[in-house]
Amino acid sequence: MKKLLIILLVTFTLVSCKKDFIDLQPISDMNAGNFYRTEIDMNQAVMSPYASLRSLYNQSFIYVGEIRSDNTTFSWVPGNSKDMTSIDNFKDVLLSENTYVLSVWNNSYSTILRCNIVLDKIDAVPFTDKKLQNQYKAEAKFLRALMYFWLVRTFGDVPKVEHQLTVKEAYDLGRAPSQEIYDLIVEDLKFAETNLPATYAAADKGRVTIGGAKGLLTKVYMTMAGYPLKKGASHYALAEAKALEVIGMGQYSLVPDYKSLFDVSKKNSSESLFEIQYKKGGTGTGSPWNNDFAPRFSNREVVLVGDKGGFNAPTPDMSKAYETSDPRKTISMSDSYVSVPGGKTITEKYVKKYYDVSFSGSDNDNNWIELRLADIYLLYAEALVRQNKQFDVALNYLNKIRQRARNSTGGSASVLPDYLPFSSAAAFLLAIEKERRVELAFENHRWFDLVRTERAKDVMSAEQLEQNGFPAGSWSDHMLLFPIPLQVIQSNPEKIKQNPGY
Repeated sequence: MKKLLIILLVTFTLVSCKKDFIDLQPISDMNAGNFYRTEIDMNQAVMSPYASLRSLYNQSFIYVGEIRSDNTTFSWVPGNSKDMTSIDNFKDVLLSENTYVLSVWNNSYSTILRCNIVLDKIDAVPFTDKKLQNQYKAEAKFLRALMYFWLVRTFGDVPKVEHQLTVKEAYDLGRAPSQEIYDLIVEDLKFAETNLPATYAAADKGRVTIGGAKGLLTKVYMTMAGYPLKKGASHYALAEAKALEVIGMGQYSLVPDYKSLFDVSKKNSSESLFEIQYKKGGTGTGSPWNNDFAPRFSNREVVLVGDKGGFNAPTPDMSKAYETSDPRKTISMSDSYVSVPGGKTITEKYVKKYYDVSFSGSDNDNNWIELRLADIYLLYAEALVRQNKQFDVALNYLNKIRQRARNSTGGSASVLPDYLPFSSAAAFLLAIEKERRVELAFENHRWFDLVRTERAKDVMSAEQLEQNGFPAGSWSDHMLLFPIPLQVIQSNPEKIKQNPGY
């Protein structure tokens, strides 16, 4: 069976929920056909798409969200890896055979399939509590919406799969217009926000809540307002309203110390709307980033246990984006390290936002924060400015981010001072863009911010010229999307066509 059909048709092994939500272990030799009989079975089934997120956030989404942008690059590349360099260096041809692009596609649809299994099976299972049944549906729909949001921003038009497919259905399936995908995303998230709880008991902490659904819907509306759909004012207004709903819930607040956001002992904080859950300990559920991001040839100066990857290194432009004495820079990245032994300063940039001591290899305890309140504050401010309204309110929320940043080290107002009123909306928007970059650095937002605001051409052309000798006039808008993987096209060439320019 061809690759796409394998992805869309195969029934995946599920994971069970033991004493707490993150303790995810596979069910051995489970027959999916006769498994879905009880509420407990369905709870275990819902855990499956949550677990599969780790394969995407471990690395795949970092390639398309950060390395494609002006934020990060590679400090070390094995051999002659065009799969890596073509994502980062726009002079290299980004081929449809790229294994990292294929991984984004395959793992996203694998997760969607797991969500669809839940949604296809759950109505036949007797529930004593209809509210719980709808909660499980809402979790599956949120995760499906999250995957489609990544897919549509990465590839544009993609197949819309809302249930498990027969072979014939799979062969008849083409790429749905992006508008249809966004319609499905919005529909799923509206169901999710209506049927999810606001909080969970400690054992289930990490499952998505109402706040997570509202936060993602805020981002979706902002994206729809910008490029490529360009819905404009109507969707900036929708984003504004949804952001206010998150803020008005009263259960989320900026943590006082920026550094504590990424402290492995303080996961799922008051600022977090949704995190991908990881747990170290040799169970295969740990996170790799502290090791992956460390300079390849460093010793124990950067990480104490395990290998170093030289992956996702900050660019010189990213380093310069921080204002002098901005505490977020030293928390998020470093421009160098001191070698041990020898005491020599090695000038090599690396991300240190996700520090932990690995259990072994690349097995750390960091979660990945997909949605947090600071992101919502900045989107709210931007939505107001783009509607030319309430600039004073927008300024207040923009400055809340700066105030937290400087207070992280007990700094005075002379360090990272508040913004004063801007002379124009354009200047205001550039300040928000800059603040989003440094506040959310290395969290997979930058590339998609540049695309939706139609800033990618100007920003990336300048960055690529400086870093990679990108010839003037070489930009093409086809670079805003990634190629459809060749294996996917070969699986169904009559229905799946390549993006223009590839």
